[in-house]
Amino acid sequence: MTTATASAVDSAAKTRPRGRPDRPATGVGRPGFAWAAPAAVFFGLFALVPLVLVLVLSFTRWNGLGSPQFAGLDNWRALLDDPVLVKSLWLSLLLTVLGVVVQTPLSILLGVWAAGRQRNRAVLSAVYFVPLLLSITAVSVLWRAVLDPNFGVPSQAEWLFGDGNLFGTQTGALGVLVLVSTWQFTPLHTLIYQGAARSIPEVLYQAAQIDGAGRVRQFFHITLPQLRNTIVTSGILMVVGGLTTFDTILILTQGGPGTDTTNSAYYMYQKAFKSFDFGAASAIALLLVLVATLVSLVMVRLTGYDRMRSTMEGV
Repeated sequence: MTTATASAVDSAAKTRPRGRPDRPATGVGRPGFAWAAPAAVFFGLFALVPLVLVLVLSFTRWNGLGSPQFAGLDNWRALLDDPVLVKSLWLSLLLTVLGVVVQTPLSILLGVWAAGRQRNRAVLSAVYFVPLLLSITAVSVLWRAVLDPNFGVPSQAEWLFGDGNLFGTQTGALGVLVLVSTWQFTPLHTLIYQGAARSIPEVLYQAAQIDGAGRVRQFFHITLPQLRNTIVTSGILMVVGGLTTFDTILILTQGGPGTDTTNSAYYMYQKAFKSFDFGAASAIALLLVLVATLVSLVMVRLTGYDRMRSTMEGV
């Protein structure tokens, strides 16, 4: 290398910003706003605009005909004094907690099993995912027929179901709702855990086997810690889905017996399409959005998911 060439290299090295590696001049930069524009427009039209309209309606009095009349805070004051609304919020939280408690362990175990290489695993997994392909309405109608107290399974097994009317008590009706939701939505979360379990490095299990760790110990000391972020993601989906459950209640229990299974989403439906009080229904909808958002943010904050730390550190 000549003296002039060495001098030029040294000069370039001095003027190059430190900490920035050389990048090939390919002409390909980061995606701009144009890449996100279609999704942003879609979200704005079908999420933000309806939310703003609901916010406006919550301060009006409207029965679906004519023009909405401004009512100020009357709808919100009425909701604060409504015992059915308070009960519906507690029922929404109860159904959500029951769903998370029941579905999470099942989903983790089935997802970890489905990620393995067992014989006939693919066939059994495909059969188990069938409920995920059905609509909520079809599933609810199916289970309503199966659990019908007059013509369904309970009428043929009184030794197990008593009088056979599972929808006659709050405990029985809530149990049916949790059962149906678990049967349909556990496959979705199983699929999430299956993908996460397959991404766990095999070297971790090989090292554990060398140290003499069995399957149970490997599950609690390797699999579960590696699934931490997945558990939070699945939990948030369960919480949002549980708080907004509507179709299943409409078809299976219709909020009964009495108001014992009337959650906030179904109570909003009653206010809007049975009482034709769209202003109060809009206020309930906004309250439900706020509760779901608050619960999700609390979960993200308490679990540390907002820091997005990798579970693969040290691998």
